[in-house]
Amino acid sequence: MKQWFVVHTHVQKEANATLHLVRQGFEVYLPQFLKVRKHARRRETVKKPLFPRYLFVAIDLSLDRWRSVNSTVGVSYIICNGETPVSVPEQIINSIKMREDEEGNVRPNKIVRFFKGEHVHIVDGALAGQEAIFNCPRDEDRVQVLLNLLGRPTKVTLPLDSINATV
Repeated sequence: MKQWFVVHTHVQKEANATLHLVRQGFEVYLPQFLKVRKHARRRETVKKPLFPRYLFVAIDLSLDRWRSVNSTVGVSYIICNGETPVSVPEQIINSIKMREDEEGNVRPNKIVRFFKGEHVHIVDGALAGQEAIFNCPRDEDRVQVLLNLLGRPTKVTLPLDSINATV
């Protein structure tokens, strides 16, 4: 019976290890998410592993040559307890897969670290440099703040990563 096991990879070689494990006939799961990377006033969205340097491989220990995983290009080692690989419960893999969107990207649960009424500082976008009051989260990536415009509080929706706590 196949079970899921954790494989530790070389730095930034998760995709390479996945390719070579699949070529050997293993079923591999590399959960990825979309990350917004900012550099030099540009924003780009890139795919990143949900667990850097780790991936999951389905193996039947009684049938498959699981020791060959350790000598696969891009792989450091399979996580073991002594000489035996440690399995991951199927429910964990299924719960990660259930959070995938249509393109197979895992939607991370962003934790909103602000409280209603907390003063925040806008650090990005057209309103950068303004002070506001946190109102509520809107969805995974956006929040609503109250900004003092023309002498009265106005609701504004912003990306979550464009605000910081006021120091």
